[in-house]
Amino acid sequence: MLEELKEIVFRANMELPEKKLVIDTWGNVSGIDRASGLVVIKPSGVPYETMKAEDMVVVDLDGNVVEGDYRPSSDTPTHVVLYKAFPEIGGVVHTHSPWAVSFAQAGRELPAYGTTHADYFYGNVPCVPGLTKEEIEAGYERNTGESIVRHFAKLGIDPMAVPAALCQFHGPFTWGTDPHDAVHNAMVLEVCSQMAVHAEQLNPEIRGKHIPQEILDKHYFRKHGANAYYGQTKK
Repeated sequence: MLEELKEIVFRANMELPEKKLVIDTWGNVSGIDRASGLVVIKPSGVPYETMKAEDMVVVDLDGNVVEGDYRPSSDTPTHVVLYKAFPEIGGVVHTHSPWAVSFAQAGRELPAYGTTHADYFYGNVPCVPGLTKEEIEAGYERNTGESIVRHFAKLGIDPMAVPAALCQFHGPFTWGTDPHDAVHNAMVLEVCSQMAVHAEQLNPEIRGKHIPQEILDKHYFRKHGANAYYGQTKK
């Protein structure tokens, strides 16, 4: 079942240690087949060194296992909430990459300080407030997803324009058009987080400021939208 998607999700998961976004068994990638409404996700706690494509687990949009020999990632409820709320996404990633986690643990959004950030995120990456005791007890992972969705709606953020969230006390979730795109966004988020820390160390006065809107617009829209002109098009 969904053998091609299993291979894609497996390879996307293997990118996490390759890009130094995770160590040990931290992190997970999933992908969705919108036609069937089924999600393929990394198994929980299986080492990357021994993991294979056939180890990927298929779940439905309620998180029920449809196929697989292992338990799915413990973050599966977060993933399925995001798939249901954001119908344009095709892949979701969660990591504990240190620079992005640093912003999450500090309870800070990631400011759009420069064009590297603007090429991928149309504005600051929000920090989603930590869950209440009641939310944690009622369903920690599910409510993590619900809190992301609720915070984006509150701020009026298009999840495709800012395909990332920093969950306070926890870490980053990113998403994209497919699993590999979601991993790429996780990598960009980590690099931009590192750049932001260094920029603030060099010039603490930039705190609370961000790139001028006209530069943000220029860099974001030259790569995204109907009038994008960055890169090549097939002839």
